[in-house]
Amino acid sequence: MTIQKQIIAGDYLLTMDAENRVITGGAVLVEGGRIVAVGPLAELQASHPDIGVRVFSDAVLMPGLVNAHAHSGFLRGTAEHLPVWDWLTLHINPMHRVLLPHEAEAASWLCYAESVLGGTTTVVDMWRFMDGSAKAASAIGNRLVAVPYVGEHPEYNYFDTLDMNEEMIERWHRKADGRINVWVGLEHLFYADDAGQSRAIDLAKAHDTGFHTHCSEAEIELAEFQKRYGKRPMYALADLGFFDTPRTMIAHGVWLDKAEVEFIAQHRVSIAHNPVSNMKLASGIALVGDMLAAGVPVGIGTDGEKENNNFDMFEEMKVASLLGKLKDLDAAAMDSWDVLRMATITGAKAIGLDHEIGSIEVGKRADLIAVRTDTPRMTPIFGEGPYFNLQHNLVHAVRGGDVCMTMVDGQIVVDDGKLKTADMGDIIREIGRIAPPHFARRAAWLADNREGTAQWTKAS
Repeated sequence: MTIQKQIIAGDYLLTMDAENRVITGGAVLVEGGRIVAVGPLAELQASHPDIGVRVFSDAVLMPGLVNAHAHSGFLRGTAEHLPVWDWLTLHINPMHRVLLPHEAEAASWLCYAESVLGGTTTVVDMWRFMDGSAKAASAIGNRLVAVPYVGEHPEYNYFDTLDMNEEMIERWHRKADGRINVWVGLEHLFYADDAGQSRAIDLAKAHDTGFHTHCSEAEIELAEFQKRYGKRPMYALADLGFFDTPRTMIAHGVWLDKAEVEFIAQHRVSIAHNPVSNMKLASGIALVGDMLAAGVPVGIGTDGEKENNNFDMFEEMKVASLLGKLKDLDAAAMDSWDVLRMATITGAKAIGLDHEIGSIEVGKRADLIAVRTDTPRMTPIFGEGPYFNLQHNLVHAVRGGDVCMTMVDGQIVVDDGKLKTADMGDIIREIGRIAPPHFARRAAWLADNREGTAQWTKAS
């Protein structure tokens, strides 16, 4: 349901503003999809006595989570125990070769539904045939940054094209009351020839939108960049002009060295950190602490269902924290507040939307979630005093299933833990219907192409 004007309250309100302010008994006045007042419930009721109040007892109110890098899909659990190279050539690229538009749309319905159920209000989705993705987001109610999976090279002609990307921008950018934004995407720099690379840059400039690609995910990339360009990846991207676009976000950035981190901090470049995916594909551990210290906006992403197995951003926060501690052998690394900010306001900054979302502040869009506190995972709960532990429990204990309410743009899309904008059963049944024939087509292609797809064809 869409709330025109209502006060939403909880036991605690995490604003995620510059001071990480927490208000006990806090409340938010929502009107027309925006936040118009924030403060203690008693104060908001006193100043707005005629406005209805909804209190979420035994719950924390906080900003909706921002998933900075994801891929819709339905390969969950079917491409396991493989390094990234074999995973791409034997599973992922063959999937793209046989993917059909209605299958791509069904995957987006599934992934966006899972996202809002787990408290994620914004998804950066790099996917295919994204008219269907935009339709799914319009209906489900999530905020979407749509990034077409583009291959602009003769050897990658089974991906979307820049023509399709531009059509998507013209048709959907800033639509659905501003909830949908469309960026320019390349699956990887090597998936485009010289002309394709130049056109991707020109498109992002012409339409004043962001550019997103995978880079420095696997160590093997470093040698290939050295071979082609005589330098490390970030310098090559800058020389080619990608950092002259309105905003560039790099997915993974696992193999950036400290000099590259300092270099991208001087440009409009952000990083989408995908800790679960990087662990599962044995890609490595990114220098996230160095990036944050240098001022690089780093968001957290789940990556796709096939390289993660879920879209639970609470789980992703926990892994981001633990992986950072393990990397530095420092139990104090990746502080809980820093990780929460990566999933909210810093993630919003990484995608250029921190002026609209990412914190509960007057004037911003009403993207809010309520997280239950009456669970074993959140017990004991101390919202004030010397044992204050809200931030630690949210990062290290909570799971997406603990979210009881999700609001996007003032519309409640999940209430009492249930999806309100679509039928979850219908979504799941549709995947069950389309998955078997898709896998059969992929198996048939692989039977004729046992070595899988070509990878990293030399740009022409």
